[in-house]
Amino acid sequence: MPASPAALDPSSLRQVAAIDIGTNSIHLLIAAIDPELRSFRVVQAEKSNTRLGERDPETGELTSAAIERSLLALGRYRDLAHSHGAEQILTAATSAVREAPNGRAFVQLVQERLGLEVDLVSGPEEARLIYLGVLSGMAFGDQAHLILDIGGGSTELILADGRDARELTSTRVGAVRLQRDFVDQDPLPPARLAFLRAFIQGSLEPAVDKVRRALKPGEVPVMVATSGTAITLAALAATQEARPPQRLQGFRVSRERIDQIVDQLAAMTLEERRAIPAINERRAEIIVPGALVLQQAMAMLKVRELVISDRALREGLIVDWMLRHGLIVDRFSFQSNVRQRTVEDLARRFRVDLARARRVAAHALDLYDHCQGLLHHDRGEGRQLLWAAAMLHTCGQHINISAYHKHSWYLIRHGDLLGYSETEQVMVAAIARYHRRSLPKKRHEAWLQVPTGEQRQTVNALALLLRLAASLDRRPTPAVQAMKIAIKGGQLKIGLQAATPGLDLSLERWSLEACAEPLAEASGVKLVVAAEPARTKLKAGA
Repeated sequence: MPASPAALDPSSLRQVAAIDIGTNSIHLLIAAIDPELRSFRVVQAEKSNTRLGERDPETGELTSAAIERSLLALGRYRDLAHSHGAEQILTAATSAVREAPNGRAFVQLVQERLGLEVDLVSGPEEARLIYLGVLSGMAFGDQAHLILDIGGGSTELILADGRDARELTSTRVGAVRLQRDFVDQDPLPPARLAFLRAFIQGSLEPAVDKVRRALKPGEVPVMVATSGTAITLAALAATQEARPPQRLQGFRVSRERIDQIVDQLAAMTLEERRAIPAINERRAEIIVPGALVLQQAMAMLKVRELVISDRALREGLIVDWMLRHGLIVDRFSFQSNVRQRTVEDLARRFRVDLARARRVAAHALDLYDHCQGLLHHDRGEGRQLLWAAAMLHTCGQHINISAYHKHSWYLIRHGDLLGYSETEQVMVAAIARYHRRSLPKKRHEAWLQVPTGEQRQTVNALALLLRLAASLDRRPTPAVQAMKIAIKGGQLKIGLQAATPGLDLSLERWSLEACAEPLAEASGVKLVVAAEPARTKLKAGA
């Protein structure tokens, strides 16, 4: 299929870079912003462990060694951002710099030596940016969410929904700070461990109290955890899953599982933690105090599980830039359309003809709405999955026209579909995989990755709907204006109305009738196809 002009024109994208100068590390993110979709995707991400938070124990100042490590990393990141044509480099420094007596001198040095303007953000501003970052990659709706970000020097706790942040808190307790101030043995003796837990609880109490007061009566929030500590713990939990997830974004971990992992890590020596593949060398040094913060926060807030977000402050800097430059006008609309924007962005990247994809999606949703109780028993959850699969079902043609449905499966499965859980992404990919050719078979990888029998039934039903809808997309220009759908007993009758008067729909009828056999085999439903004449427009004055 020919690509849409926007998909072929990379010059329409705006490149912006974000640098997060943290207590433990400095991160770079380079984003390609699509002004039309009002969305962005990450082009490149880099991280350097600069240990800026290891300050002089007597003066509390940033050490000269840490400053030089940071300047070296920042210089590399500046050059990398410029090589991508970034029109602006957004640079923010958090707790390590804002608390150090020579923090402002460091900011001035970065400006003089590298030409980078560093924004020394406050604790509440850091929390706000984290909220915006998480918001860009996760569908909140109106449900309350508790966002927990455990940094090296501070922990941010945010209560928010898709409309706004209700509470933005920042507490001076973080993985590097706790390691530096309290961990003098490894593993910690039980008494020292109990003391550290009590200290963390006391430190978090003011923030937790603020959040509790802001909750509405009976409101049960979802906890979202971001940052290296939470992602590492989630990675450890994922290794023990029967089907380990391809990505951690949206991965859920129970409080019981977190408790087990924290207890295991706390009993290990540093060398034993370093031997675990999911924990890098630097993270192994600070994972226990960071994990204790997460564990205590979950206990104090009485949440039973958390969901992982791999978006945080850096992505928040990009969203904030988009807000300030008028690329996002309505933040609620931006957030509520996370799924739509990420699907359309993926479609453009793989040069899908968006006009044709939207026609197929419209037909698929029309069938979905009429065939509830016959071809599917979904209660509405699958509607967005079917839409996404319809929008992306031809993306495999970007690789090869032959067996493109299999390529579509791979691209969707390994793409970055924000707002969709791991299981939902697998289901979208499988729906696209089975929209043509063979029906699902037990040996197929795409079928094996759908977790439960109920979800496989949903995929099978939605794939049949997509098969019917895609069969009407035989020409570059629209031929079918509408369908007349009737259900009687176990029979599905579809009448086709031509888009223009006199247009012969025999091609579409033949294509749709070819779906009758797989439809009957998979569902027992008999398909009857009828072509109807196009409606003629009334003449003026008639």
